Amino acid sequence: MTRTILVLYGSYRRDRQGIKLANWLVDAFGARGDTAELIDARAAGLPMLDRMYKEYAKGEAPPAMAELAHKIRAADGFVFVTGEYNWGPQPGLKNLTDHYLEEWFWRPAAIACYSAGPFAGVRAMMGWRDILGEMGMAVISSILTVGRIGHAFDGDGKPTGDDGVRLEKAFPRFADDLNWWIDAAKAQRERQAPPY
Repeated sequence: MTRTILVLYGSYRRDRQGIKLANWLVDAFGARGDTAELIDARAAGLPMLDRMYKEYAKGEAPPAMAELAHKIRAADGFVFVTGEYNWGPQPGLKNLTDHYLEEWFWRPAAIACYSAGPFAGVRAMMGWRDILGEMGMAVISSILTVGRIGHAFDGDGKPTGDDGVRLEKAFPRFADDLNWWIDAAKAQRERQAPPY
């Protein structure tokens, strides 16, 4: 069964390191037979939240916002790739996420987190669990952590060093967990319409 997974990334920094992890995840899910697409908040170019997608009259939302709403609705699951800014979520990814609400409902989400240091962004990940759950997603228990992100990938975007080895070792369980929940949620939605 092919699954459609959106990998969402939100750093706007000039020397983005987490983009290497996001791109690697797209490729790694693809190698397992799933369809994965990177949604880069910086490239999407949504404004700072003024109106959510649902607050626009039909056909009046900015085209990029409407296109992303369609992709979110069509996805089977999500992977949020987040760095840690002062113990919290990246504002770019949070801003992108907040433009939508019902579009996220009744699908699983997974969190891959990273940082420049050894804690691998887990403090930001804890905040994301609450945020994504409140937004109607079922957040899986497995997390994917990458410490020392600046040294975890080589020049070709391949995992390297001890942190890269840990990433490659942890990914199969992370992907299996997400895919199990994707399949379960998809089967339930086919059997019974969501209650709201």
